[in-house]
Amino acid sequence: MNPTSTAAVATARPERYAKQLAAHMGRKVPAAWDEATGTGSVSFPTAELTLSRGSDALLLELRAEPAELDRWEDVVGRHLVRFGTREELVVCWQRADGGAGTTQRRDED
Repeated sequence: MNPTSTAAVATARPERYAKQLAAHMGRKVPAAWDEATGTGSVSFPTAELTLSRGSDALLLELRAEPAELDRWEDVVGRHLVRFGTREELVVCWQRADGGAGTTQRRDED
């Protein structure tokens, strides 16, 4: 499956969030984070997520069938937004075809 959606989540602590996401998702699906390489993966039932540490962003690459994109973008994005509440993380997905994907951000109280 080719990459179908990507996101660069701006944060000063990309490794922390990648490790936390992999550990959390790893309770239900296969997931891994390699601190030495700064990369990881999560294998969902109908999607694959690759995580990588950037200098000022957590880089996400999601592979899924087009009909599943909204669902998996939302699952990954909601978890990251919740983990990064203090930083007010925003996850804006960009589709491989150039279109905009979904966006997850903290809802105002």
